[in-house]
Amino acid sequence: MAASSAKNIEARSESWNVRLVGHHDLNGHGDGMQVLKNGRYVYVAHLGTSPMALTIVDAADPAEPRVVRQLPHPPQTHAHKVQIAGDILIQNQERPYFGKLDPGVPNEAGIRIFEISDPTNPKEVGYLRVPGVGVHRMWFTDGKYAHVSSTMTGYKERVYLIADLSDPRNPKQAGFWWIPGTREGEQTPSGWEPFPGEHFYVHGIIPRGTRAYVAMVDAGMAILDISDIGTPKFVSRLDWSPPYGGYTHTTLPLPGRKLVVATDESVKNDCQEGEKRVWVIDIRDERNPVTISSFPVPEGDFCKRGLRFGPHNLHENRPGSFQSENLIFVTYYNAGLRIVDLRNPYRPEEVGYFIPPPPEGQQTAMFNDLYVDADGLIYVTDRIKGGLYILEYTGPAI
Repeated sequence: MAASSAKNIEARSESWNVRLVGHHDLNGHGDGMQVLKNGRYVYVAHLGTSPMALTIVDAADPAEPRVVRQLPHPPQTHAHKVQIAGDILIQNQERPYFGKLDPGVPNEAGIRIFEISDPTNPKEVGYLRVPGVGVHRMWFTDGKYAHVSSTMTGYKERVYLIADLSDPRNPKQAGFWWIPGTREGEQTPSGWEPFPGEHFYVHGIIPRGTRAYVAMVDAGMAILDISDIGTPKFVSRLDWSPPYGGYTHTTLPLPGRKLVVATDESVKNDCQEGEKRVWVIDIRDERNPVTISSFPVPEGDFCKRGLRFGPHNLHENRPGSFQSENLIFVTYYNAGLRIVDLRNPYRPEEVGYFIPPPPEGQQTAMFNDLYVDADGLIYVTDRIKGGLYILEYTGPAI
């Protein structure tokens, strides 16, 4: 979409300390999900309501981004996550949890592995198949191990699977861990029993050194010792649901400060769910993590605007991206992008936000995921039709 259109969007946006640099509707396939930048190119994975799995955008001029390649997803499969390490790109394959599915048509389930020495022409070189619904969320930065949430034979819910992709043409399972009580036939240990209506499964993993920080939906957060990659070992757990709404989505470690920032995803429209927050957790004693604060909840009529209001994803301080343990970026669905100063972990303060106008044919914006590049530009996706937004924080240096 042309820069003039971006100016029109900015003129109708709600913002503070954030400006719109560029925008692209991804050629009408605006269901953006995970987004990464690699060199001059932005890689956008799609939720799957459009036919696309991946869009590659040339953002050398961020005010005039250009779509250079779009790849479709297989039938009844969505590929809403993308990860890159060196010349290897991976995408998840999972049966969608939305739309009308034909039970007679199988979905792809696993990890597709691509070689991207030509960054606009991914070539599939490997595939790690998994049973069941498939792979949901992934972390892959070292070129060797992918840390993923996946279905697995013999387990009632998703597990934490570690895949060895050091030989992309011959990927292997290297290790896994499951939430106690989710293995078929296993008795649920005391303290791990879900309350009625709750779901305990592995949602996302962020490893740091010999530790993995695991988001477990209504089971909260776990810290695992992964010094032996084949047999992750439980260290501790923190759970705040109930009384809060649960659905812990992302657990971002800030190792230099011995903190974790955790989001509880909003999953229902019009605030018809328990309260969802972004939590700040003290892990100085990793065997006894303690919640010490939460981010301010955006003020406004968001529960009346429609669709979801609440946290979703965080900028994850991936290698090569913008790095900060003080300035935190979070997508907040219809409340857009929120930027928070965490220098005082007991009193987080919002320092910026950006909410675009509703994309055409959409009730409200639905900011979904984000990536902050080393130069400070912020790449944000809309979940439904809005596509890709390129933003810049203009507030005080943190």
